[in-house]
Amino acid sequence: MLTLKLIREDKEKVINRLKIKNFDAKDLVEKIICWDDNRKELQVNKDNLQNRLNDISKQIGQLYAQGKKEEADSTKQQTVELKEQIKDIESKFVAAEKEMNSLIVLLPNLPHESVPPGKGENDNVIVKQGGKIPDLTVKKPHWDLIKDYDIIDFELGIKITGAGFPVYKGKGAKLQRALISFFLDEAENAGYNEILPPLLVNEDSGFGTGQLPDKEGQMYYIGADNYYLIPTAEVPVTNLYRDIILSEKDFPIKNMAYSACFRREAGSWGAHVRGLNRLHQFDKVEIVQIRKPEDSYNALEEMKNHVESLLKKLELPYRILRLCGGDISFTSALTYDFEVFSAAQERWLEVSSVSNFEDFQTNRLKLRYKPDNDKKTRLAHSLNGSALALPRIMAAIIENYQTENGISIPNVLKKYTGFELISK
Repeated sequence: MLTLKLIREDKEKVINRLKIKNFDAKDLVEKIICWDDNRKELQVNKDNLQNRLNDISKQIGQLYAQGKKEEADSTKQQTVELKEQIKDIESKFVAAEKEMNSLIVLLPNLPHESVPPGKGENDNVIVKQGGKIPDLTVKKPHWDLIKDYDIIDFELGIKITGAGFPVYKGKGAKLQRALISFFLDEAENAGYNEILPPLLVNEDSGFGTGQLPDKEGQMYYIGADNYYLIPTAEVPVTNLYRDIILSEKDFPIKNMAYSACFRREAGSWGAHVRGLNRLHQFDKVEIVQIRKPEDSYNALEEMKNHVESLLKKLELPYRILRLCGGDISFTSALTYDFEVFSAAQERWLEVSSVSNFEDFQTNRLKLRYKPDNDKKTRLAHSLNGSALALPRIMAAIIENYQTENGISIPNVLKKYTGFELISK
C-alpha cells in the first residue's frame, strides 16, 4: 500500500499519477487525510490528558507524603475521570486508525513514469519482438493434438475434479516436468536460490503481497482453517521476509520457486480460453527479488532479460509489452508482459509478467532494511516474474513444433525429456 507520508506530503502527485491507471483518487485521498487529521487530534488530546493525569498522580503522592490523606483521597476522583476519558479517546483513536487504513488499502500503486496511458490491452506498447513464426504444413490447435497423441486429458480432469484441472499423461507429463526442470536450472544459473514453499497461505500473507482484499474472489478459500490456495508462488516466497529488517549485506535477495498455482477466475468460454489457454490449476516457476530502491529498476531489466532468454532457447516467437495504465495490476508500478505466438491459433498468448512493485508490497509486509552507517530503516523494493508459466508454453510448443510425424521437442529440452518426438 502507499505510505501515509506520501499521501499527505504529495497528494497531488498521488491523484495525478493514479489517473494513468484510470483511478480517480481525489475523494479517497481527502478522506484518508481527514481521518489522519482526526487521529492526530485524538492523539494530542490523549497526550494532554495523560500529562494531566501524571501531574495529578504526582500531586496525590505529595499530599500523602504531607499527611493530607483526605485531600489526597478527594483528588483521586479526578484520576478516575481522566482515566475514563483517556480510555474513550483510545477507543476512538483505534477506530479512526482502522478506518484510515481501510481506505489506504483501496489505493492502487502509483505507476512508473514510463507507464503509457491507456484503457486496456489494446493500448499496451510493444517494446521488442523476436523469434520466427513457423510456417506449418500441419496446423492443428493443441486441444486437438493432445487428443491425437494422448498426452493431456481434460475429460479425466473433469471426472476427478472439474473443468480447468487437466491430467497430464505419458510424454505430456514428461514434457511438463522437463520444462519445470529447465526453468529451475536456468534460474539457478542466473543466481536464484530455490525455495519450495507451502501451497496454502494465511490471510496476512495474502494481504502482504496485495492479493487480499483486491483479488479475494480469484482465490480458492479453505474456510475451516482460514487458508487460501496460492495463485502464484510470489505470495509465500515474498512473505518469507514479512516483518523483517534486512541489512546492506543481505542484498541482492533472489529466490525462485516451482509450485502449482490455483485460480478460481477462469474467464469466459470460447477459443481464447479453450484447452490450456486458461486453467484453474497450473504449474509455474516464479522468480522473486528484494532490492534496495536504487537498484530495483536494474533488477527489473535483469529479470526481463532472463525471461527473454528462456523464450529464445525454446525457439518460440515472442514479443515483450510494456503494460499501459489500464492493464497494469493494482499492485504494480511497472510491468512487462511476454507473449508467444501460437501458429495454430494464429494469436499471441501471454506466458509471463515481470513487475516492479517498488515499496507497495513491502509497506504492507513491513519489510525494511537498515543502510550502513544509518540508524533509520527504509522500505525495500520487491519484484517478481513468471519464469515461466507452463500451460501456454506447453500449448505453443505442441502447436508450433507439430509435424506430419508428430510433435518435435525443442533442442534445449531433449536432455530433460529423453526423447525427441511425441508420436502416435
